[in-house]
Amino acid sequence: MKIFLGADHGGYELKTKIIEYLSQIGEYEIIDMGCKSEESCDYPEFGSGVAREVVAHEGSFGIICCGSGIGISMAANKIKGARAALCNSLELAILGRQHNDANILALGGRTNFIDDPLEIVHIFLHTQPDMSDRHVRRRMQLNKL
Repeated sequence: MKIFLGADHGGYELKTKIIEYLSQIGEYEIIDMGCKSEESCDYPEFGSGVAREVVAHEGSFGIICCGSGIGISMAANKIKGARAALCNSLELAILGRQHNDANILALGGRTNFIDDPLEIVHIFLHTQPDMSDRHVRRRMQLNKL
């Protein structure tokens, strides 16, 4: 499975930890789309870049990080077919996948987490979408926007 990762300077450190974690697991193709340091840069470039790749590669996932996770998720969600969910807990990661079939996980590198961010990554990547009629119907409505 391909996982595209991107971050601005505020999410760089967290993105680096996530890449190390995923590399240790060894079951993912990890594509780091930048940034490459804590030098100031702009989150829209990385959020939209990851989103474009996720949409172009069916079955892939994205993980994006900025200081709060908010701006980069907004940038990703501007791309048709991208469904970025900002999650600071296991519960939100599960619900984002089950209810919304989120294909991109957004995290804030400078925020407080309810649960460990690496556990959030794990649960996000291993939770399947709920195929109940109501959730499928709502996802179809999202797809039409």
